[in-house]
Amino acid sequence: MTFSQLPQLALVVLTVTTLFTLLTACENSVTKEDRPVVITDEEPQSEIKMAAHEAEDGLEVVTLGSGCFWCTEAVFRELKGVKSAVSGYSGGAVPNPTYKAVCTGTTGHAEVIQVTFDPKVIPFTDILKVFWETHDPTTLNRQGADVGTQYRSAVFYHNEKQKAEATAYKKQLDDSGQFKSPIVTEITEFKNFYPAEDYHQDYFKLNPNQQYCQYVIRPKLEKFRSKFSEKLKTEEGEKKQ
Repeated sequence: MTFSQLPQLALVVLTVTTLFTLLTACENSVTKEDRPVVITDEEPQSEIKMAAHEAEDGLEVVTLGSGCFWCTEAVFRELKGVKSAVSGYSGGAVPNPTYKAVCTGTTGHAEVIQVTFDPKVIPFTDILKVFWETHDPTTLNRQGADVGTQYRSAVFYHNEKQKAEATAYKKQLDDSGQFKSPIVTEITEFKNFYPAEDYHQDYFKLNPNQQYCQYVIRPKLEKFRSKFSEKLKTEEGEKKQ
């Protein structure tokens, strides 16, 4: 090899390295400190099934996507009137998806939470207000460092009333100029929901010392608590729900 050939060799090495980095970006992004989960060759859990999750009498269900479901779940679990917030996957065509599969961005699913709430305590418009004000709904398929269709902003409505209210609220926000860019949140009819693997549920509470929890979720949660203090659960019994 001559000295003049060294630049070409360096270019080839750089190209190969770049391609390898792109191909493994999703797995690396969730196995390092930003999303510190050890991913194995997961198989769908037997209890992961397509579910409409009809609410009990007097309760209502909505499915929301706003980036990492660890963050969203931690927020909604603290709201008065919210009975449950379950992390999972929605909006895709592949049945029984695993986290590893969804992370590739090829299944069509979004990371979501399915929220069951009491509309007599917290109306749907308040659910929407918290949803839109605790993430950036103007970035297409992205929330911060998390990039891909699985992190898209989405409201999967469960009935026509939810569709109408979500559509009207989105227009109201756009017209108000509250956000500098147009809102890209999709408002789509709910089709399916697959609960995420057990280790994703209540992630912030169970992993408070993880760097992602400390430096990403906790500041977001503290900002939410400050802004929506009057809507937070106060009784210990209610917090445990």
